[in-house]
Amino acid sequence: MPGTDGATAGEGARGGTGALRRTLSFRDLVVYGLLFIAPMAPVGIFGTLQAASHGAITAVYLVATVAMAFTAYSYAQMVRVAPRAGSVYAYARVGLGEGAGFVAGWMAMLDYLLIPAVAYLFSGIALHALVPQVHQWVWTAVAVVVTTLLNLWGVRTAAVVGFAVLALEIAVLVVFVVAAVWALAAHGAQRGWAVPLTGEGGFSLDAVLAAVSVAVLSYLGFDAIAAFAEEASGGSRLVARAVVTCLVVAGVLFAAQTYLAALLAPMSAAELAAKPGEQGAAFYVTVDFAVGGWLHDLVAVSKAIGAAFAALAGQAAAGRLLFAMARDRRLPGAMAKVDAGSGVPRRALLGAALVTLVAAVWAATRDDGLDRLSSIVNVGALTAFALLHASVIGWFRIRRQAAVPSVLRHVVVPLAGLAVVVAVVVEASPTAQVVGGVWLVVGLVVLAVQYAKAGSRAGSHPSGD
Repeated sequence: MPGTDGATAGEGARGGTGALRRTLSFRDLVVYGLLFIAPMAPVGIFGTLQAASHGAITAVYLVATVAMAFTAYSYAQMVRVAPRAGSVYAYARVGLGEGAGFVAGWMAMLDYLLIPAVAYLFSGIALHALVPQVHQWVWTAVAVVVTTLLNLWGVRTAAVVGFAVLALEIAVLVVFVVAAVWALAAHGAQRGWAVPLTGEGGFSLDAVLAAVSVAVLSYLGFDAIAAFAEEASGGSRLVARAVVTCLVVAGVLFAAQTYLAALLAPMSAAELAAKPGEQGAAFYVTVDFAVGGWLHDLVAVSKAIGAAFAALAGQAAAGRLLFAMARDRRLPGAMAKVDAGSGVPRRALLGAALVTLVAAVWAATRDDGLDRLSSIVNVGALTAFALLHASVIGWFRIRRQAAVPSVLRHVVVPLAGLAVVVAVVVEASPTAQVVGGVWLVVGLVVLAVQYAKAGSRAGSHPSGD
């Protein structure tokens, strides 16, 4: 049946381009997901969310975790149907057809290529702040080269090194939590204990939902786990469990750190809203005020290293996506080759690394580079998520591939997830919407050209299959 691991993977490898090795454990998959997300992802947008939610930042992350759970559930459903490299590209392909599959992969490509570029830029900025004698574009390029070499070395090597980096990030987060609890015990909170959940001056549902549209971007990356479906030693069920586990762990970490930081923050949400220029550094200001400069430096170093390895995970996922699309002849076939020594899609990885390097270094040389790059990374992923939810409905209800399709599991849940995605896209910046729209149009043109070529070949060989 198409839904079994063996049949699907075999069908996907029909091009004779080689197969990816099943070497990743459950721990490895979770490590890749958490690396891509980054355990302290809220640090950079803490002040923005505090201001937008009127102080109810922890409620924002709790709601965002529930909202993204719909997407995680749809991934868990479809990874069992199509346990292949390519993630949402493979799912939309079997659930909605070849054309929708290409569009999903094309839009996810925008996300997988640019999110690592943003992460590399974060790393370059942090390292430049620690060593200002070296320009940030140099640090950015160094981070790209080092992590690309690790990815080319092999998926197991990258996973082992990634685990060490993730352990460092979590250790720093634990230090922050302990220091924050000590500060609260010694000096008390700056505001009421329930304020991070209820907001300052009363709970505002509209404010929380508006902030959720930004907060969900912290979770982009947990879905990258599905890109390693062909390399998971335990098959599709292991991947599905890893996707859900990663989301839950990230949600707990995000809620805990934002709750403590909100209690200790010297500036109120209203003050941050009145001074938008101070929102970006709000978390660091809080750490300096409540604990001291030593923790500020520790968090900065952790963010610099963690950002580079978040990009490592993203680059690896991008390579698998390019590999899967090339294997199905949707991209140049040269990227469908698997290196015999390392077992990784070397050419696809190098292609992803090159695009990411150009984007990251370009942004690092511009004063507005971070704003321009970060404003457009989300629309591709969100469009792909929308097609993911539609794929669940398409496979289980329209094509009726399940013995007894469930209305709740195969219609209600994906529709709820689709509604969340649409709401977030509506709240996205105009720049992101324009870039996403242009990228979609280009993809549709590429798809039309491919269909035209296929029709021409079929017309020249009327006696073929």
